[in-house]
Amino acid sequence: MSLSIRCSSRFTRGQSRLGNAIFKLCRESLRNYKQFATTAAELRKTGLYDYHVANKAKMVSFGGYLMPLSYGDVGQVASHKHVRSDAGLFDVGHMVQSFIRGPSALPFLEHLTPSSLRALSPFSSTLSVLLNERGGIIDDLIITKHSDHEFYIVTNAGRRDRDLAWIEEQMQQWNEGRDDKVELDVLDNWGLLALQGPKAAAYLQKLTKSNLVPLTFGRAVHMCIDGVKVHVARGGYTGEDGFEISIPPKDTVHLAEILSQPPVQLIGLGARDSLRLEAGLCLYGHDLDEDTTPVEGGLTWVIAKSRREAGDFIGAERVINHLKNGPPRRRVGFIVDEAPAREGAEIFSKDGEAIGKVTSGIPSPTLGFNIAMGYVKNGFHKKGTEVQIQVRKALRKAIVKGMPFIETRYWRG
Repeated sequence: MSLSIRCSSRFTRGQSRLGNAIFKLCRESLRNYKQFATTAAELRKTGLYDYHVANKAKMVSFGGYLMPLSYGDVGQVASHKHVRSDAGLFDVGHMVQSFIRGPSALPFLEHLTPSSLRALSPFSSTLSVLLNERGGIIDDLIITKHSDHEFYIVTNAGRRDRDLAWIEEQMQQWNEGRDDKVELDVLDNWGLLALQGPKAAAYLQKLTKSNLVPLTFGRAVHMCIDGVKVHVARGGYTGEDGFEISIPPKDTVHLAEILSQPPVQLIGLGARDSLRLEAGLCLYGHDLDEDTTPVEGGLTWVIAKSRREAGDFIGAERVINHLKNGPPRRRVGFIVDEAPAREGAEIFSKDGEAIGKVTSGIPSPTLGFNIAMGYVKNGFHKKGTEVQIQVRKALRKAIVKGMPFIETRYWRG
């Protein structure tokens, strides 16, 4: 079950005040997303654009796409809580879906990332990172292994140009002079829907003959939903049980209509941002960037022991140095007194030393108090450490907190 904590008096003055605060913070967070396009001519649309407009979505620029922030008069707090208690449907078709195929696909991806893909069984997934030569995170991605010769990957929309150019460059070097070449197949215009929430499985089960019980978190399968063959991975970015469904272009609208039947609600980017932050999950461009190693970013677990020992992935030297000697800073969570901390807020020690900055922060709709994540100087990262965060020209007390902030409810069987 999710944690349920009584709201402080500050948050019991009215849900509308809380909703406005969260909406403002998340809208600012999305507006500051570093990689989104700035002119209408540059913006892409997913296959569900018209469907969103017909459902009274407020469309905003995000990751180079026009995407729904919210729908009609449904507030962000209400949408957030509906996902935590029932189920919501997200359009994540802006994400870049690709296949990497070929006889040497496995060693090629292990060259690009620090994950052990050899250890994955067929149709299982892992979070990983693309690293530059300095060990900085070019992007975080989900890798699903279909076989040693075929991998399905999902990367961030706002990093599309950088990611694809990097993969193509590395692929060209990799393929030179070898017979076991690899190739990249980008699934342009394919739909990607995320059905999330504690009742997501019950709703999806009614639409497919496939048994969802053995499909545990991190596993994937091909199945039919209402007669349409799709790729379904159990997981998501909310901390709840759920499914990410990859759909052929011609069927995306139809399945969106089927999957969003009440009581399932359409959910926009605003609630997705607050849900992922409660789950302690990163938003690239805010919480991760090319100057940050996975060790600094709290993603040490994606670096397999065998890969640390071999050190044969791009950027390994700096990453292994951080593993052995400790990184100069670390990503941590915070509980913040009084006002919510915004991205960019400076963090100070109790003695007034500047030790870091906040990267994401909101009033938590589930918990009823302010949460944030950010980077602090190594040594100030331990749980329970008291720090100060500058909010509205005043220093507010904050406590370093482990993440996720809420109890996750991934289906593990």
